[in-house]
Amino acid sequence: MIDAKAIVTIDGPSGAGKSTISRGLAAKLHFTYLDTGAMYRAVGFALARQGIDPDDTDALAKCLETIELDLVPNGDDDVRVLLNGEDVSRAIRTPEMGMVASRVSANPLVREKLTALQRQLGEKGGIVAEGRDMGTVVFPKAFRKFFLNASAEERARRRQAQLAEKGQTVDYQEILDQISKRDYDDSRRALAPLKPADDAIIVDSSSMNPEAVIACMLASIAKSDR
Repeated sequence: MIDAKAIVTIDGPSGAGKSTISRGLAAKLHFTYLDTGAMYRAVGFALARQGIDPDDTDALAKCLETIELDLVPNGDDDVRVLLNGEDVSRAIRTPEMGMVASRVSANPLVREKLTALQRQLGEKGGIVAEGRDMGTVVFPKAFRKFFLNASAEERARRRQAQLAEKGQTVDYQEILDQISKRDYDDSRRALAPLKPADDAIIVDSSSMNPEAVIACMLASIAKSDR
């Protein structure tokens, strides 16, 4: 079996199902789920709440000094996100915060702070880390790396359905446009652009349900562990 201190990374674009798959895979492996995307959303939320422009370096630096982030397991393979002790889990899960997160994640100051925190959280191993650059930057020596993708249209459909379950009505085209823009921004930024690690396993989930994706990843892990 896989070493209990190993690190598995799952990178990919917004809406590919990274959170669902990472939670499920972590549960199967009895690992901890590290939701790094939520960390960037929380920073973006803090800046938006204080009306700070991410391009204002001085204001951003001061804000980062006051930010404390905690990821707390909530008992169902998910995590609660605490920003300075406040549970912001629901507030950061909006399309708008996703766009803000994409913007702040390209900022060197934000990446430096959160990369250090992510590596600190990963020191004990036994984690499934999901994000944009887990396998390329944060944990380049991870035991197994995956890059989870799906078509933009399928990701928009999933996001619309997810928000509908929470009672939120959002136009499909609006979501698709946001996803397409975020893909463009994330893949072309100078700092840690979204791309598969050279040794990552590419998984296209467009026509796969979560159970099939997790089974595929478990098979790959079992094969590489021999």
